[in-house]
Amino acid sequence: MTTAEERLIADRDGTLKLMAALSRDWDGVVEASAQTGVDDEHDPEGATIAFERARIEASLSRARSQLADIEDALRRLRDGTYGTCERCGGPVGADRLDARPAARTCITCAAA
Repeated sequence: MTTAEERLIADRDGTLKLMAALSRDWDGVVEASAQTGVDDEHDPEGATIAFERARIEASLSRARSQLADIEDALRRLRDGTYGTCERCGGPVGADRLDARPAARTCITCAAA
């Protein structure tokens, strides 16, 4: 296994753990919402259930997107195209891949 593959697998595992934790949070918010008959939208003591749902939904959406990027990078690694810019065909660059292992484009194309 290559270092890039190890890093991507570790990132995938971390993302899956995050998604599991967020799913548990979601379940807790849904349960709290079902158990309370209180109008939480006007509760001055803290975040509303609706706000918490939106926050968790947004975090789950980002995690799903990140997981898709990681899975795509692992596919490119298997196909032999990992590290090749999808726009210009040049190298993505080692520094960029160190910073963002799932990067699809070189820094020049990413900035364009």
